Amino acid sequence: MNGIENLFDKAVGEIERMLNSKTVVGEPIKIEGNTLIPLVNVGFGFGVGSGEGTEREKGSGHGGGTGGGGGVKPVALIVINDEGVHLESIKSSAASAFEKVAETVGKAAAAKVGETAH
Repeated sequence: MNGIENLFDKAVGEIERMLNSKTVVGEPIKIEGNTLIPLVNVGFGFGVGSGEGTEREKGSGHGGGTGGGGGVKPVALIVINDEGVHLESIKSSAASAFEKVAETVGKAAAAKVGETAH
């Protein structure tokens, strides 16, 4: 195994180590009688290149490289409360994720206030 293959194997091994069920299903958050469980989409991509050879006019040459990227995007919230369990879809932007959490908590808080008023 050459150096570039070794580097790639180590990078992929580290990514595999980091990915587990908690990567896609977040830690539960308890707010005002609601348990919110975030669901996220995780994506990664990698590329590897290597080169060897000699050129008559310029001597020998070597080269190699690796690169990668990834991202995590919230896609939904599982909401568990006295009314049951339901899934709230989240729009694509990060701001929408916060809006969805605020909306869900707001509804629950309003329901609580309504209960205590009666």
